[in-house]
Amino acid sequence: MQKVTDRIYETGIVPVVSILDAGDAEPLAQALIKGGLPCAEVTFRTDAAEEAIGIMTEKFPQMLVGAGTVLTVDQIERAAAAGAKFVVSPGFDPEIVDYCLRIRMPVFPGCVTPSEVAQAVKRGLKVVKFFPAQAFGGIKTIQAIAAPYGGLKFLPTGGIGPDNLKSYLLCKEVIACGGSWMVKSEMIQSGSFDRIEALTREAVRLAAKCRSVTG
Repeated sequence: MQKVTDRIYETGIVPVVSILDAGDAEPLAQALIKGGLPCAEVTFRTDAAEEAIGIMTEKFPQMLVGAGTVLTVDQIERAAAAGAKFVVSPGFDPEIVDYCLRIRMPVFPGCVTPSEVAQAVKRGLKVVKFFPAQAFGGIKTIQAIAAPYGGLKFLPTGGIGPDNLKSYLLCKEVIACGGSWMVKSEMIQSGSFDRIEALTREAVRLAAKCRSVTG
């Protein structure tokens, strides 16, 4: 778990990817790597997710590839078999979290209330997802919830982009931000991988500036 969270902190950004055609997985991974961001959360919202994870992890072992929008134990098993290194769920589901802990799969459940955070902390989790970030009050809510739980970090996702990325990454309770602005589905489907690479490079540059300030 610590190795995965360390790598996520180093990237500062986790691209949240929705892939409709598994054939796009390889060029997408190449674009992210060339842009300086060897990381991806592939959402299980599409039928191609499992195959896409397998392609990315096999062809690009240097990438940190996880499974997102995981809602069932079956999806965890399929993601793990495909090579996923972590699991992200939109909400706190005890069955999902407990199963991941049982098989030693790093998991980041969605938590937006003190009660959900308490369940995560009780299970020994050090990092939780905060989703949808902007809709639930953003940084102010993160800081308020984090106050009673020293050392807990958040991975906010939802409504984050170039305009507010800096404010999130400057928050000491934030380990990294999830986002899809550099990997929008329409860009993937249209084969705009040069554009994805350019947007990724810009995001990495901005994240690096923030991290130079926070240390």
